[in-house]
Amino acid sequence: MDAIKQFQNEVQDNIKRLGADKTMSADTLAWMIKAGTIGAYTYNFQWLGRPIIQYPQDIHAMQEIIWATQPDVIVETGIAHGGSLILSASMLAMLDYCDAQANRTPLMPGVSNRRVIGVDIDIRAHNRQAIEAHPLSHLITMVQGSSIAADIVQQVRELVGDAKRVLVCLDSNHTHEHVLAELEAYAPMTTPGSYCVVFDTVIEDMPAELCAHRPWGQGNSPKSAVQAWLPQHPDFEQDLAMQHKLQITVAQDGFLKRVR
Repeated sequence: MDAIKQFQNEVQDNIKRLGADKTMSADTLAWMIKAGTIGAYTYNFQWLGRPIIQYPQDIHAMQEIIWATQPDVIVETGIAHGGSLILSASMLAMLDYCDAQANRTPLMPGVSNRRVIGVDIDIRAHNRQAIEAHPLSHLITMVQGSSIAADIVQQVRELVGDAKRVLVCLDSNHTHEHVLAELEAYAPMTTPGSYCVVFDTVIEDMPAELCAHRPWGQGNSPKSAVQAWLPQHPDFEQDLAMQHKLQITVAQDGFLKRVR
């Protein structure tokens, strides 16, 4: 066995051990609850100058997924401060650079066939201004409106067009009904071999009091939506290895890979 394959096998064994350790999973969840309760932990991080409001582990997970799937289009519901859009755009820019290097062609600044499409019901003026002023803004299209409104879904479909490889990230309203509607609308845009990532499924496992003033909570969460939707869609499977190796993730059971 060559050294690279041996290392890959060791990594897979590590991930299996992590996934099997229920005590560690419980300890990790307890840490996440405390970190969120004490100081809104996810607010502390930026990507290329914009607040991203994600755990570093989930940021890294998206980097791995984008590199592995090489998408032409990334669809994201939920924009907030725009850090996730910038993360996706920076990875698409890197893919463009690598393609140019591989094909020995010049990289044309500001020109790309790749695109990030961000949808939000309320794109606040200061966030829109900051995103549009960012050097990677040429890779980003923002759509304002409810992500589950028929006209908005149709607009996104038209923007996606005939893209060969599409990645979807759902991170807007976290109620069961809304996420279920997003899954019905956007998961079909995911191309085989790519992912539909559902964020904040961890809400289902959080103490009820942490969501007391929110319209979502236990039994009414992204995870409950995934649990209702997935059995009816055998073309998708949960990538449990991703959450096992991350341990700290808000997308537990939410890394949905399209397998056919």
